[in-house]
Amino acid sequence: QLHVVESGGGLVQPGGSLRLSCVVSGLPLADYAIGWFRQAPGKEFEGVSCLRKSGGSALYADSVKGRFTSSRDNAKNTAWLQMNSLKLEDTAVYRCAFCYGDINRIVPSSTWGQGTQVTISS
Repeated sequence: QLHVVESGGGLVQPGGSLRLSCVVSGLPLADYAIGWFRQAPGKEFEGVSCLRKSGGSALYADSVKGRFTSSRDNAKNTAWLQMNSLKLEDTAVYRCAFCYGDINRIVPSSTWGQGTQVTISS
């Protein structure tokens, strides 16, 4: 049974950085693409990134391209989302899950954890 735990969120000022972590258990992370998703109150659910099994190329939402970087260590069953140049509109609960997608959309394909709150505020 898949179990996912996200962590690393917090309160930062605009322009700051955060690094989110996602630890997967129950299934081998190496067999799946891993993605990050977010939702803020009153806003649509958004697929942020989807990183291939090998850790090579990744899909990113246009809203985060150039600012967010997804990475993974399959041996540790862990993935990360490095978020730089954070903006007010990045405020949301972030969750990770297995994923698929294309240039137009990123879709979750598994359950996810409780999520981690990211708040950008001055």
